[in-house]
Amino acid sequence: MDTLNKTNLKQAIIKVLEDYVEFLGNDPESDLQLIIDENKDHYLLMEIGWHKNQRIYGSLIHIDIINEKIWLQQDGTEEGVANELVKLGISPQQIVLAFKTLERRKITDFAVS
Repeated sequence: MDTLNKTNLKQAIIKVLEDYVEFLGNDPESDLQLIIDENKDHYLLMEIGWHKNQRIYGSLIHIDIINEKIWLQQDGTEEGVANELVKLGISPQQIVLAFKTLERRKITDFAVS
């Protein structure tokens, strides 16, 4: 696979996040918030709300672009955001599984850093 530029990376990230928002749908007790900062290359999918008097607040997906690579800081999905990005044409060598230790990253098909 070819190395993609930052614009292509941003488009792929936003597509994946929007697809997850659509897939997860509406929950009357919580809200999904897609937070996009294209100037500083931060992308988050947050869940906020209440469930049976318990506060729901957390990052389902957190992605940064650092040095022309996608850094997955948090991936709370079953399928795996990295796999979704690869399906969209992003090279595994442009994806860093930042939520894994450096030693664990070395044994994946993805970039180490």
